[in-house]
Amino acid sequence: MVSPGILLVDKPAGLTSHDVVARVRRAFGTRKVGHAGTLDPMATGLLVVGIEGATRLLTYIVGADKTYETTIRLGATTTTDDAEGDVLVRAEDADLDAVTAEGIDAGVRALTGRISQVPSSVSAIKVDGRRAYDRVRAGEDVVLAAREVTVSRFDVGAARRVDGAIDLDAVVDCSSGTYIRSLARDLGAGLGVGGHLTALRRTKVGSFDVSDAVGIEELDGATPLSPADAASRVLDVLRVDAADARDLRYGKRLAGQATRVTGAFAAAVDEDDTLVGVVEKRGDDLKSAMNMPEERR
Repeated sequence: MVSPGILLVDKPAGLTSHDVVARVRRAFGTRKVGHAGTLDPMATGLLVVGIEGATRLLTYIVGADKTYETTIRLGATTTTDDAEGDVLVRAEDADLDAVTAEGIDAGVRALTGRISQVPSSVSAIKVDGRRAYDRVRAGEDVVLAAREVTVSRFDVGAARRVDGAIDLDAVVDCSSGTYIRSLARDLGAGLGVGGHLTALRRTKVGSFDVSDAVGIEELDGATPLSPADAASRVLDVLRVDAADARDLRYGKRLAGQATRVTGAFAAAVDEDDTLVGVVEKRGDDLKSAMNMPEERR
């Protein structure tokens, strides 16, 4: 029997997130596998994968803040806002010569904080039930609605001139739903030379770090985080005794215990360090928002 858990995988370039899920299914011998937050095939880095009952935890992980390391190329726009797309417009050398460090800094500041961002047209956002990228590949013109996102850090290193372009290495901390390709596109547009991504690596999802992840060739024999361990990294922990654990599993409320939880949700962990589920406040009480399947011993 496959035990539930959260596996951190360092996705290589060239694989889709679905490819990684398929490999985890084979390695662990189960169909019940999901992930929290898609990475494009070009991107590398941290993919948080849920196995068996721990897939229920992904709902509470997917909205966590993310950290990315990226390379932005100024000097060309592409159909996908990254290096995998066709080049639409290239900047003239004179326009690139006019790009200054002060101009880059101003552009970065304008894209930091709470901003309105139009996602790339080849994103996975659904439009009338179909993915935007599927509509683009079918020849449709797709313009997605702007959305509010938060970029809490946008640190850019020194600019370096390459063939007909300027490359910038950057580190971005952002809210879930932020498109780094769109940051590259918008930075280039603001500087009047166009821009797109040439590299993207996700290094953190909430408190999960890629340094703790396994490579795609290390899945066999990999040890996932226990549901209790994983949940404690994204939620406050509520310690419950055997009686409260039993009540939660049977759908009963914990009367008068709402003051024990400060956030919207908390991970209920029993005396055996087993995750009972996730609880939420209901008036003065706590009720189960998600129950984990009870582990057999």
